[in-house]
Amino acid sequence: MSEVLWSPSHTQIAASAVTQFGERVNQRHQKNISCVSDLHAWSVAEPVDFWLQLIEFGDIEFGQAPSAPYLNNPDAMPGAQWFPNSTLNFTWNLLKYDAAPEADALVFRGESGATGTRRISWQQLRAQVLQLARWMQQQGIERGDRVAGFVPNTPEAIIAMLATAAVGAVWSSCSPDFGFNGVLDRFGQIKPKMLFTADGYFYNGKAHDSLSVVDQLASAMPDVEQVIVMDYLQPAEDRASTLPSGRPVVALTGILTGQETLSDADQLAELKSLCVPTPFDHPLFIMFSSGTTGKPKCIVHGVGGSLLQHVKEHRLHVDAQAGEKLFFFTTCGWMMWNWLVTALASGVTLMLYDGSPFYPDGNTLFNFAQDEQFNHFGTSAKFIDACKKANISPKHTHKLPALRSVLSTGSPLVPESFDYVYEHISASVCLSSMSGGTDILSCFALGCPALPVVKGELQCLGLGMDVQVFDDNGERSPTMNKGELVCVAPFPCMPLGFWGDDDGSRYHSAYFDRFDNVWCHGDYVAVTDSGGLVIYGRSDAVLNPGGVRIGTAEIYRQVEQFEEVAEALVIGQQWNDDVRVVLFARMQPGHELDEALIQSICQHIRKECTPRHVPSKVIAVKDIPRTRSGKIVELAVRKVVHGEAVDNVEALMNPDALELFKQLPELQS
Repeated sequence: MSEVLWSPSHTQIAASAVTQFGERVNQRHQKNISCVSDLHAWSVAEPVDFWLQLIEFGDIEFGQAPSAPYLNNPDAMPGAQWFPNSTLNFTWNLLKYDAAPEADALVFRGESGATGTRRISWQQLRAQVLQLARWMQQQGIERGDRVAGFVPNTPEAIIAMLATAAVGAVWSSCSPDFGFNGVLDRFGQIKPKMLFTADGYFYNGKAHDSLSVVDQLASAMPDVEQVIVMDYLQPAEDRASTLPSGRPVVALTGILTGQETLSDADQLAELKSLCVPTPFDHPLFIMFSSGTTGKPKCIVHGVGGSLLQHVKEHRLHVDAQAGEKLFFFTTCGWMMWNWLVTALASGVTLMLYDGSPFYPDGNTLFNFAQDEQFNHFGTSAKFIDACKKANISPKHTHKLPALRSVLSTGSPLVPESFDYVYEHISASVCLSSMSGGTDILSCFALGCPALPVVKGELQCLGLGMDVQVFDDNGERSPTMNKGELVCVAPFPCMPLGFWGDDDGSRYHSAYFDRFDNVWCHGDYVAVTDSGGLVIYGRSDAVLNPGGVRIGTAEIYRQVEQFEEVAEALVIGQQWNDDVRVVLFARMQPGHELDEALIQSICQHIRKECTPRHVPSKVIAVKDIPRTRSGKIVELAVRKVVHGEAVDNVEALMNPDALELFKQLPELQS
């Protein structure tokens, strides 16, 4: 039976934005919507009306307002075009918020603590974006040009992105822990005209230089006309004005000095005048797939679709309100950074952190949350599990009375982590597990403050997203039947395509080959009786022993209950004309994987799952490879185990870990 861990009060439900939105729909469209389920059903039955209502509710401002036809080719996936006659500017919609000029727009804390907590007001943010955007125009940056950021998660990264979008250019970023080849594999495909970087970054108590890598990049990417350096490790006056090779660079502080003082009204007027209106489907971001099975795909996301989708998720699904403080632990190489920044459009103060979340210990982010009284705390499922295993209990060590929600994504949040949040972080928060990805720059399923939290489930499907579960024959599965997560109707935040994929073949192959005219996302899931979602793992990592499909998340859930195991990875190994389940475990310091522990793990999996879930082999490894956003790479390990080449190890945070899986003697018998 589903276990409800938290339920909103009648007062909380009535005060939520999603309830207010539903009441507005009832008034404007003569409906009788009484719950979130009703609202979702209406949003997918009348998608144009839904998105138009969201535009009004979210106060999204257009240069040329949407007009009929609102959706061209409505039955085509891909091929549908939303609001084809409209124009808007992304940056203007993020910075037009009518807050007190001195109120915080950004609050930043870095691992080193050298600069303390920095605050950027709305007035300061607008002034710096204006100054940088003007300068970029003077340097010849035009609509459609690509601008790249090799940057840590600082206010300057956001300023650079907003200035880029203001002039109609296209932004793409990587975090500075990427190596030269990993960055070149990404930026080299899109040929940026301008490159932003910091002089370095801090992680795990150490300062790391970035300029030597940037020097190589600038030489390898001839289209880069200028390199702009942000101060982070040291002030500009203490740093060389050239790269190691002698190539000159521009100091961002020099561009941003001497800002003219304008009244708030004049500042807004000048910003609006500068911001270039672009078509709804004009490119805004180029995001990159993890690239662990080949060269990263360059996924192009549009201005209008990204804005609408994020405003919907922030306002209706997170219930982020103007003036509240929203935090998400992310780097500039993860789509959650783009997602977080768009919350400015809802008048939210962004809380930024750069560095290791466990330096000097696992309380670092909770200290920040307490000091600033976060309203919404976002992180990865991996971080929550790490806190659980480190016996961190903010509920007993920190005061977080303002905290309303905890957001989690990156991988499925196991049921035991739901328990941990309510027992050790806060019993009064809405815990929202979210799932979507870089592919759509947003979520297919996520939370809702007007719904109860059921242990192990994502609360609901995204409004306006006609998400279903298909069986292998392309037929809709009943509730609780596992199958492929699909979306059967167009939605505004579908990618515009892949950069360089002129005939659209790679884009079509990625999402539409499995089922005709249907987006197939690649997750193995089930919709529950309550309308929530359970994720069992990636479809391409599903195990198939004896022809029975098993989601990897089902096994991870059981293994993670063992305190001795730090983390695990499971694959299917081809063996004797079948598939056998192999479990790899990285042990906690001071613990060994002996035969007694192996038997305990296998017996527990058999008891809680089925005999087919029990691994044939349980093998200890010193490390487990993962992407730079923290996701374990089951497919890459499976390739190595079967003697196949992994095309792009630069995409990994710890590529040396793959070597540990080559020719393991335990896999030969």
